[in-house]
Amino acid sequence: MAFTLPTLPYPADSLEAAIDKATMEIHHGKHHKAYVDNLNAALEGQAALQGKPIEQLLRDISAVAEGIRQKVINNGGGHANHTMFWEIMSPQGGGEPTGTLAEAIQSTFGDFAAFKGKIKESGLGRFGSGWAWLVAQHGKLSIVSTANQDSPYMSGQTPLLGVDVWEHAYYLRYQNRRADYLEAWWKVVNWNEVAKRFAAAQGK
Repeated sequence: MAFTLPTLPYPADSLEAAIDKATMEIHHGKHHKAYVDNLNAALEGQAALQGKPIEQLLRDISAVAEGIRQKVINNGGGHANHTMFWEIMSPQGGGEPTGTLAEAIQSTFGDFAAFKGKIKESGLGRFGSGWAWLVAQHGKLSIVSTANQDSPYMSGQTPLLGVDVWEHAYYLRYQNRRADYLEAWWKVVNWNEVAKRFAAAQGK
């Protein structure tokens, strides 16, 4: 079964507090679509792999034939990373997490401000293209950065929140000011969705 481009869960112009409409349209309709198309092309004729959910495909990346493995990493990672990216943002986003997620963040990082600072540090520290992530592994939280479209799933981690620091994610509005983008991005984070992912990841 071929992978498909998910529909944005909100209008492209509804995240203007942090991301402009043109960026959203290009990012979703061109970049993400290309990852899906290229992933499907790479998996053509690979029936056993086509039937796997993208998360499982990435967790078991060593089982993918070496001849197509990097294409699956690049494009499968791009598909998984962006699918999550759209879902953890919302026009009604922003603020701070609550409940068990807030408690876990405070316990792990000291407080919410310190957590945000570490995500920003991770995003700014990524040379070139990549992502900054909040991940869960064995019930514990950590912040990691990955290059290009590499996925935390490939390292046995479960991504809960990820911010895209490829230039195509922010350049139209922010140009080279990645730090400004990383500051504004918190205005659209959908903490309810992040909390769902955290709850589902407990024990993994």
